[in-house]
Amino acid sequence: MNNTPPEVSVVIPCLNEALTVGACVREAREALERHGIAGEVILADNGSTDGSPEEAQKAGARVVAVPRKGYGHALAGGIAAARAPFIIMGDADGSYDFSQLEPFVRELRAGYELVQGCRLPTGGGRIEAGAMPFTHRWLGNPALTLLARLMFGTRIHDVYCGMRGFTRAFYDRANLRCTGMEFATEMIIKAAQMGARTAELPITLRRDGRKGRPSHLRTFRDGWFTLRLFLLCSPDWLFLVPGIGLAAAGAAGGFASFFAVHVGAATLGIHTMLVSSLLMLVGTQCCFLGIFAHTFALVKGLKPFGAFIAGFYRIFNLEKALIGSAIVALTGLCLIASVFLDWRAHGYGPLAYEHTLRVVIPGVTLVALAAQVSFSSFMVSILSLESK
Repeated sequence: MNNTPPEVSVVIPCLNEALTVGACVREAREALERHGIAGEVILADNGSTDGSPEEAQKAGARVVAVPRKGYGHALAGGIAAARAPFIIMGDADGSYDFSQLEPFVRELRAGYELVQGCRLPTGGGRIEAGAMPFTHRWLGNPALTLLARLMFGTRIHDVYCGMRGFTRAFYDRANLRCTGMEFATEMIIKAAQMGARTAELPITLRRDGRKGRPSHLRTFRDGWFTLRLFLLCSPDWLFLVPGIGLAAAGAAGGFASFFAVHVGAATLGIHTMLVSSLLMLVGTQCCFLGIFAHTFALVKGLKPFGAFIAGFYRIFNLEKALIGSAIVALTGLCLIASVFLDWRAHGYGPLAYEHTLRVVIPGVTLVALAAQVSFSSFMVSILSLESK
């Protein structure tokens, strides 16, 4: 028995892949031996009933049973059992070429923390005929990859590629939470957020060996789960960007309608002012939800201490927020009081709504904003207790 500590653990998640899993294991073992790499092959079996574990074991894999269902659970179970500092993962359906492990190992040895495979031609990869559905190749993968690049600043060209290598130290720091197909995408997001050293290698995606059996991937469900993950991991795009946009539009509309600005043939009046008030209130609340999310993610270790949250806490404290809110509320109350005094001076008779609402709506909006900011600031302070 070879007692040399492995340098590389190849982890293969599996659910009923008896037709192909043996070949994948043999391919990986032969690649390790050919390049003189001390390694092990681990099959993370997720409850197969077709003899997959036996096939993998005959081919030389160490089988780890992972009873909790889900692609992420299977991978996490296999990675937990891995003994090496470098881990390479790939699917058991024969679509990934495990004979090409050496370039991944070479990049990991060079100091990269995540080495991502790329199947798409935009990153130098190649897809064999029939290896990827049309919608995945031309719509789903490119669109979600573009979103990941835009939202998280990653330079990866294929966020869904399931063949990749990474260090144990990076994986432990990443603290991945997803249990389904989003597990692999979450790893890309965390790498970008953590500033991990990342490389990308072009690979060839082969036609899988399932022989007509359906894929475990569910196009629309898993696509939605990925988009949901992007939004949950990016409070800026989920809350702050739309919040700032709404608040700015509301402020501009409120200012223009207060002075009855003409836009073409239209005169902006109290109806515009009401809509603008709504936009300001919703936008402000969205901004605070973004701050809540940033703070919660920081406290729970879901993302690192970023520039935005660091800048916010350099400026923010509860006392400043309450003083500012009091000034805004007092301004709003003065506007409301001016209309009340005018009403009283005219014997509480009918009001000239076109005139008075131009004053009352901003007054009410300012008071509501002050209340929002006050209560939200208390909530921010509660959430940030652990982070200070």
